[in-house]
Amino acid sequence: MLIAGAELLVRGAIRLADSLKVRPLVIGLSVVALGSSAPQLAVSLQAAYAGTPDIAVGSLFGSNIFSLLVTLGLSALIIPLRVSRQLVRLDIPLLIGASALVFGLAWNERLGRVEGALLLVALALYLGVLWRQSRHPGRPAPRQSAAPWFKCIALMLGGLLLLVAGGHWLLEAAIEVAQDFGLSDRVIGLTIVAVGTSLPELATSLSAALRGQREIAVGNVIGSNLFNLLGVLGLTALLTPEPLSVSPNALDFDLPVMLGVAVLCLPLFYTGYRITRVEGLVLLGLYLAYGLHVVSFTTGMPLAGKLEQWMLFGVLPMLAVGVAVSSVRAWRRQH
Repeated sequence: MLIAGAELLVRGAIRLADSLKVRPLVIGLSVVALGSSAPQLAVSLQAAYAGTPDIAVGSLFGSNIFSLLVTLGLSALIIPLRVSRQLVRLDIPLLIGASALVFGLAWNERLGRVEGALLLVALALYLGVLWRQSRHPGRPAPRQSAAPWFKCIALMLGGLLLLVAGGHWLLEAAIEVAQDFGLSDRVIGLTIVAVGTSLPELATSLSAALRGQREIAVGNVIGSNLFNLLGVLGLTALLTPEPLSVSPNALDFDLPVMLGVAVLCLPLFYTGYRITRVEGLVLLGLYLAYGLHVVSFTTGMPLAGKLEQWMLFGVLPMLAVGVAVSSVRAWRRQH
Protein backbone atom coordinates (compact mmCIF):
# COMPACT_ATOMS: atom_id res chain seq x y z
CA MET A 1 0.00 0.00 0.00
CA LEU A 2 2.87 2.38 0.75
CA ILE A 3 4.52 1.72 -2.60
CA ALA A 4 1.27 2.02 -4.58
CA GLY A 5 0.19 5.14 -2.67
CA ALA A 6 3.55 6.83 -3.21
CA GLU A 7 3.42 6.09 -6.93
CA LEU A 8 -0.07 7.60 -7.26
CA LEU A 9 0.82 10.65 -5.17
CA VAL A 10 3.98 11.43 -7.14
CA ARG A 11 2.29 10.80 -10.50
CA GLY A 12 -0.58 13.11 -9.54
CA ALA A 13 1.86 15.77 -8.26
CA ILE A 14 3.83 15.74 -11.52
CA ARG A 15 0.65 16.14 -13.58
CA LEU A 16 -0.69 18.85 -11.25
CA ALA A 17 2.53 20.86 -11.60
CA ASP A 18 2.24 20.55 -15.37
CA SER A 19 -1.48 21.43 -15.37
CA LEU A 20 -0.98 24.53 -13.20
CA LYS A 21 2.24 25.45 -15.04
CA VAL A 22 4.30 25.66 -11.85
CA ARG A 23 7.59 24.01 -10.97
CA PRO A 24 7.44 20.53 -9.42
CA LEU A 25 9.45 21.95 -6.50
CA VAL A 26 6.52 24.17 -5.47
CA ILE A 27 4.14 21.20 -5.56
CA GLY A 28 6.64 19.12 -3.58
CA LEU A 29 7.03 21.83 -0.94
CA SER A 30 3.29 22.33 -0.55
CA VAL A 31 0.75 19.72 -1.68
CA VAL A 32 2.98 16.62 -1.47
CA ALA A 33 4.58 17.79 1.80
CA LEU A 34 1.18 18.49 3.35
CA GLY A 35 0.00 15.01 2.40
CA SER A 36 3.16 13.42 3.80
CA SER A 37 2.60 15.25 7.11
CA ALA A 38 -0.98 13.99 7.51
CA PRO A 39 0.01 10.78 9.41
CA GLN A 40 2.17 12.82 11.80
CA LEU A 41 -0.75 15.15 12.53
CA ALA A 42 -3.06 12.22 13.27
CA VAL A 43 -0.52 10.54 15.57
CA SER A 44 0.39 13.73 17.45
CA LEU A 45 -3.24 14.66 18.10
CA GLN A 46 -4.17 11.12 19.21
CA ALA A 47 -1.13 10.88 21.48
CA ALA A 48 -1.75 14.30 23.04
CA TYR A 49 -5.41 13.51 23.80
CA ALA A 50 -4.37 10.09 25.16
CA GLY A 51 -2.09 11.77 27.71
CA THR A 52 1.23 10.69 26.17
CA PRO A 53 2.91 14.00 25.22
CA ASP A 54 6.31 12.31 24.92
CA ILE A 55 4.99 10.39 21.92
CA ALA A 56 3.17 13.44 20.51
CA VAL A 57 6.24 15.70 20.64
CA GLY A 58 9.02 13.11 20.44
CA SER A 59 7.63 11.49 17.31
CA LEU A 60 7.61 14.86 15.55
CA PHE A 61 11.22 15.67 16.45
CA GLY A 62 12.29 12.13 15.55
CA SER A 63 10.36 12.28 12.27
CA ASN A 64 12.16 15.45 11.17
CA ILE A 65 15.55 13.95 12.03
CA PHE A 66 14.65 10.72 10.20
CA SER A 67 13.44 12.61 7.12
CA LEU A 68 16.54 14.74 6.68
CA LEU A 69 19.02 11.94 7.36
CA VAL A 70 17.38 8.72 6.13
CA THR A 71 14.89 9.84 3.47
CA LEU A 72 17.39 12.16 1.78
CA GLY A 73 20.20 9.64 2.29
CA LEU A 74 18.34 6.73 0.71
CA SER A 75 17.01 8.91 -2.12
CA ALA A 76 20.55 10.12 -2.89
CA LEU A 77 21.74 6.52 -3.07
CA ILE A 78 19.19 5.87 -5.84
CA ILE A 79 20.13 8.97 -7.83
CA PRO A 80 22.22 12.04 -6.85
CA LEU A 81 19.67 14.67 -5.90
CA ARG A 82 19.62 18.04 -7.62
CA VAL A 83 19.01 20.88 -5.15
CA SER A 84 17.24 24.02 -6.32
CA ARG A 85 18.79 27.40 -5.52
CA GLN A 86 15.43 28.39 -4.01
CA LEU A 87 15.89 25.71 -1.34
CA VAL A 88 19.33 27.03 -0.38
CA ARG A 89 18.33 30.70 -0.41
CA LEU A 90 14.83 30.44 1.09
CA ASP A 91 13.45 27.12 2.33
CA ILE A 92 16.46 25.74 4.22
CA PRO A 93 17.00 29.04 6.11
CA LEU A 94 13.27 29.00 6.91
CA LEU A 95 13.59 25.41 8.18
CA ILE A 96 16.51 26.44 10.39
CA GLY A 97 14.50 29.40 11.65
CA ALA A 98 11.44 27.22 12.36
CA SER A 99 13.59 24.70 14.26
CA ALA A 100 15.15 27.50 16.32
CA LEU A 101 11.69 29.00 16.96
CA VAL A 102 10.35 25.70 18.31
CA PHE A 103 13.49 25.30 20.42
CA GLY A 104 12.97 28.76 21.92
CA LEU A 105 9.23 28.31 22.54
CA ALA A 106 9.82 24.93 24.23
CA TRP A 107 12.56 26.27 26.50
CA ASN A 108 10.19 26.38 29.50
CA GLU A 109 9.34 22.68 28.87
CA ARG A 110 5.80 23.34 27.63
CA LEU A 111 3.96 24.38 24.50
CA GLY A 112 0.57 26.00 25.09
CA ARG A 113 -2.09 27.57 22.92
CA VAL A 114 -0.24 30.86 22.55
CA GLU A 115 2.83 29.05 21.22
CA GLY A 116 0.61 26.94 18.96
CA ALA A 117 -1.06 30.02 17.51
CA LEU A 118 2.35 31.60 16.91
CA LEU A 119 3.52 28.54 14.97
CA LEU A 120 0.35 28.55 12.84
CA VAL A 121 0.86 32.24 12.01
CA ALA A 122 4.40 31.37 10.87
CA LEU A 123 2.95 28.57 8.71
CA ALA A 124 0.51 31.01 7.10
CA LEU A 125 3.39 33.35 6.25
CA TYR A 126 5.34 30.45 4.72
CA LEU A 127 2.33 29.43 2.60
CA GLY A 128 2.08 33.03 1.43
CA VAL A 129 5.71 32.88 0.30
CA LEU A 130 5.00 29.61 -1.55
CA TRP A 131 2.01 31.22 -3.25
CA ARG A 132 4.21 34.05 -4.53
CA GLN A 133 6.75 31.48 -5.75
CA SER A 134 4.03 29.62 -7.66
CA ARG A 135 3.21 32.79 -9.59
CA HIS A 136 6.80 32.92 -10.88
CA PRO A 137 7.38 29.42 -12.26
CA GLY A 138 10.72 30.21 -13.89
CA ARG A 139 11.88 27.38 -16.12
CA PRO A 140 8.83 25.46 -17.36
CA ALA A 141 8.62 21.77 -16.52
CA PRO A 142 8.39 19.30 -19.41
CA ARG A 143 4.80 18.46 -20.22
CA GLN A 144 3.73 15.08 -18.90
CA SER A 145 0.01 15.05 -19.69
CA ALA A 146 -2.94 17.29 -20.33
CA ALA A 147 -4.99 15.97 -17.41
CA PRO A 148 -7.33 18.51 -15.75
CA TRP A 149 -6.29 19.66 -12.31
CA PHE A 150 -9.21 17.96 -10.54
CA LYS A 151 -8.16 14.57 -11.93
CA CYS A 152 -4.64 15.20 -10.64
CA ILE A 153 -6.06 16.04 -7.20
CA ALA A 154 -8.17 12.85 -7.25
CA LEU A 155 -5.08 10.80 -8.13
CA MET A 156 -3.12 12.38 -5.28
CA LEU A 157 -5.95 11.86 -2.78
CA GLY A 158 -6.14 8.19 -3.72
CA GLY A 159 -2.42 7.82 -3.19
CA LEU A 160 -2.61 9.69 0.12
CA LEU A 161 -5.35 7.37 1.42
CA LEU A 162 -3.22 4.33 0.61
CA LEU A 163 -0.19 5.93 2.28
CA VAL A 164 -2.08 6.82 5.46
CA ALA A 165 -3.76 3.41 5.77
CA GLY A 166 -0.58 1.44 5.07
CA GLY A 167 1.49 3.59 7.42
CA HIS A 168 -1.17 3.32 10.16
CA TRP A 169 -1.21 -0.49 10.07
CA LEU A 170 2.57 -0.73 10.06
CA LEU A 171 2.80 1.83 12.86
CA GLU A 172 0.33 -0.02 15.11
CA ALA A 173 2.24 -3.27 14.75
CA ALA A 174 5.60 -1.57 15.41
CA ILE A 175 4.34 0.13 18.60
CA GLU A 176 2.98 -3.16 19.92
CA VAL A 177 6.31 -4.88 19.32
CA ALA A 178 8.22 -1.99 20.97
CA GLN A 179 5.98 -2.11 24.04
CA ASP A 180 6.56 -5.86 24.30
CA PHE A 181 10.28 -5.07 24.56
CA GLY A 182 9.58 -2.59 27.40
CA LEU A 183 10.75 0.60 25.65
CA SER A 184 9.75 3.99 27.13
CA ASP A 185 7.28 6.44 25.51
CA ARG A 186 10.14 8.78 24.56
CA VAL A 187 12.12 6.05 22.78
CA ILE A 188 8.97 4.74 21.08
CA GLY A 189 8.14 8.27 19.94
CA LEU A 190 11.64 9.13 18.73
CA THR A 191 12.22 5.85 16.89
CA ILE A 192 9.28 3.55 16.14
CA VAL A 193 6.53 6.18 15.84
CA ALA A 194 8.83 8.69 14.12
CA VAL A 195 9.87 6.14 11.51
CA GLY A 196 6.29 4.96 11.11
CA THR A 197 4.87 8.42 10.48
CA SER A 198 7.76 9.12 8.07
CA LEU A 199 7.14 6.01 5.95
CA PRO A 200 4.68 7.76 3.59
CA GLU A 201 7.19 10.57 3.12
CA LEU A 202 10.03 8.07 2.61
CA ALA A 203 8.00 6.09 0.07
CA THR A 204 7.02 9.29 -1.77
CA SER A 205 10.59 10.62 -2.01
CA LEU A 206 12.00 7.24 -3.07
CA SER A 207 9.30 6.92 -5.73
CA ALA A 208 10.05 10.45 -6.96
CA ALA A 209 13.78 9.69 -7.09
CA LEU A 210 13.16 6.49 -9.06
CA ARG A 211 11.07 8.48 -11.55
CA GLY A 212 13.81 11.11 -11.87
CA GLN A 213 11.71 13.81 -10.16
CA ARG A 214 14.52 14.99 -7.91
CA GLU A 215 12.92 18.34 -7.09
CA ILE A 216 9.87 16.58 -5.64
CA ALA A 217 12.09 14.12 -3.74
CA VAL A 218 13.95 16.95 -1.96
CA GLY A 219 11.09 19.44 -1.74
CA ASN A 220 8.84 16.83 -0.12
CA VAL A 221 11.31 16.38 2.75
CA ILE A 222 11.96 20.07 3.39
CA GLY A 223 8.30 21.04 3.06
CA SER A 224 7.13 18.18 5.27
CA ASN A 225 9.59 19.19 8.00
CA LEU A 226 8.29 22.75 7.89
CA PHE A 227 4.66 21.55 8.02
CA ASN A 228 5.52 19.29 10.98
CA LEU A 229 7.13 22.08 12.99
CA LEU A 230 4.71 24.89 12.18
CA GLY A 231 1.46 23.12 11.28
CA VAL A 232 1.35 19.82 13.14
CA LEU A 233 3.00 21.03 16.34
CA GLY A 234 1.09 24.32 16.22
CA LEU A 235 -2.31 22.67 15.69
CA THR A 236 -1.64 20.02 18.34
CA ALA A 237 -0.63 22.64 20.92
CA LEU A 238 -3.64 24.78 20.02
CA LEU A 239 -6.31 22.04 20.13
CA THR A 240 -5.27 19.94 23.11
CA PRO A 241 -6.85 20.93 26.47
CA GLU A 242 -3.54 20.82 28.38
CA PRO A 243 -0.22 22.36 27.29
CA LEU A 244 2.17 19.90 25.67
CA SER A 245 5.03 19.03 28.00
CA VAL A 246 8.53 18.82 26.52
CA SER A 247 10.87 16.54 28.46
CA PRO A 248 14.29 17.80 29.64
CA ASN A 249 15.92 15.01 27.61
CA ALA A 250 14.28 16.38 24.48
CA LEU A 251 15.59 19.88 25.26
CA ASP A 252 19.07 18.62 26.06
CA PHE A 253 19.47 16.25 23.11
CA ASP A 254 16.64 15.77 20.59
CA LEU A 255 15.93 19.43 19.81
CA PRO A 256 19.64 20.36 19.44
CA VAL A 257 20.11 17.36 17.12
CA MET A 258 17.08 18.38 15.03
CA LEU A 259 18.36 21.96 14.79
CA GLY A 260 21.90 20.76 14.03
CA VAL A 261 20.72 18.50 11.19
CA ALA A 262 18.75 21.40 9.67
CA VAL A 263 21.85 23.62 9.87
CA LEU A 264 23.96 20.85 8.30
CA CYS A 265 21.67 20.84 5.25
CA LEU A 266 22.58 24.43 4.32
CA PRO A 267 26.29 23.90 3.49
CA LEU A 268 25.56 20.35 2.28
CA PHE A 269 23.06 21.64 -0.28
CA TYR A 270 25.21 24.65 -1.16
CA THR A 271 28.24 22.61 -2.26
CA GLY A 272 27.36 21.90 -5.86
CA TYR A 273 23.60 22.23 -5.34
CA ARG A 274 23.28 18.45 -5.18
CA ILE A 275 23.42 15.55 -2.72
CA THR A 276 25.82 12.85 -3.92
CA ARG A 277 25.75 9.16 -3.04
CA VAL A 278 28.71 9.62 -0.68
CA GLU A 279 26.86 12.40 1.14
CA GLY A 280 23.81 10.14 1.27
CA LEU A 281 25.89 7.48 3.03
CA VAL A 282 27.15 10.10 5.50
CA LEU A 283 23.56 11.09 6.33
CA LEU A 284 22.58 7.45 6.89
CA GLY A 285 25.63 6.94 9.13
CA LEU A 286 24.67 9.94 11.25
CA TYR A 287 21.17 8.57 11.78
CA LEU A 288 22.57 5.18 12.74
CA ALA A 289 24.72 6.84 15.41
CA TYR A 290 21.74 8.91 16.61
CA GLY A 291 19.46 5.88 16.89
CA LEU A 292 22.09 3.86 18.74
CA HIS A 293 22.62 6.71 21.19
CA VAL A 294 18.88 7.10 21.93
CA VAL A 295 18.35 3.40 22.59
CA SER A 296 21.58 2.86 24.55
CA PHE A 297 21.09 6.00 26.69
CA THR A 298 17.50 5.12 27.58
CA THR A 299 18.22 1.48 28.34
CA GLY A 300 21.31 2.35 30.42
CA MET A 301 23.81 0.60 28.18
CA PRO A 302 27.48 1.65 28.63
CA LEU A 303 27.67 2.22 24.87
CA ALA A 304 25.92 5.60 25.24
CA GLY A 305 28.83 7.43 26.88
CA LYS A 306 31.44 6.01 24.49
CA LEU A 307 29.28 6.79 21.47
CA GLU A 308 28.71 10.36 22.65
CA GLN A 309 32.44 10.97 23.12
CA TRP A 310 33.22 9.40 19.76
CA MET A 311 30.66 11.66 18.04
CA LEU A 312 31.61 14.87 19.90
CA PHE A 313 35.38 14.56 19.65
CA GLY A 314 35.80 12.51 16.49
CA VAL A 315 33.05 12.38 13.89
CA LEU A 316 31.46 15.83 14.28
CA PRO A 317 34.76 17.82 14.16
CA MET A 318 35.84 15.88 11.05
CA LEU A 319 32.42 16.46 9.48
CA ALA A 320 32.56 20.18 10.31
CA VAL A 321 36.01 20.53 8.72
CA GLY A 322 34.94 18.63 5.61
CA VAL A 323 31.76 20.70 5.19
CA ALA A 324 33.67 23.96 5.76
CA VAL A 325 36.31 23.09 3.15
CA SER A 326 33.64 22.07 0.61
CA SER A 327 31.66 25.25 1.28
CA VAL A 328 34.71 27.48 0.74
CA ARG A 329 35.50 25.68 -2.52
CA ALA A 330 31.91 26.04 -3.70
CA TRP A 331 31.91 29.76 -2.83
CA ARG A 332 35.15 30.30 -4.79
CA ARG A 333 33.71 28.51 -7.84
CA GLN A 334 30.59 30.68 -7.78
CA HIS A 335 32.44 33.95 -7.21
